Amino acid sequence: MRITIASRAGLVGTLLLVGLGVGVSPAAASNPAGVASLGSAAFTKGSATPISIASLGECAVEGPTTNSSGVVSKTGITFGGGTSTCTTTVVDPANDVTTTKSEAKGNDFELSALVTSRGPRIKIRTYAVSCSATQNTTNATWTYGGATGLGTLPSPVPVGYVKPITKSDGTLLAEAIFNEQTLPGDGSIGLTMLRIKFAPASNITGEVILGRTACSPTP
Repeated sequence: MRITIASRAGLVGTLLLVGLGVGVSPAAASNPAGVASLGSAAFTKGSATPISIASLGECAVEGPTTNSSGVVSKTGITFGGGTSTCTTTVVDPANDVTTTKSEAKGNDFELSALVTSRGPRIKIRTYAVSCSATQNTTNATWTYGGATGLGTLPSPVPVGYVKPITKSDGTLLAEAIFNEQTLPGDGSIGLTMLRIKFAPASNITGEVILGRTACSPTP
């Protein structure tokens, strides 16, 4: 599954996919020039020790321009590792005109924290997020494959699409929020592929983020 969004400098919320205007979150400040990361996690299950995984394999066009992460596994969650690149290309040397591309690619994500609450084991075999920018436009995409435990998603996935994660009896354990976008109105884009927010019935507080990128028009 691949999703593409775009914004033009000076045109608020101009998107390439029908229906993506709903659920866009305004931001108080511009998105960064170009960043990408594999994901992060911060949650606590009952009285257990809090689980904290800082942003993995993060790159930025200001540096580090390349990064990577090996397997990171803690109780209830595993990030299988991946790489990121944030590149700047000079397209007009005489006038210092550049383009940027920020991309993160990960694999073998697994969330087992909900299993003891009779919820699903969530797996995503591969995923990627990317944000590219010129002086006039920004474009962000995300894609994933080999997912289990999340059920069927619509195609295309709307902005901020919420997929309930439940027990077999319908009790809500968490919400999987796909395709979160931040469009401040200055042509920049922020994109989070997937955010999993735990509900009270799971006995877990906190959230997990999988695939995040952002970029702004180049100077």
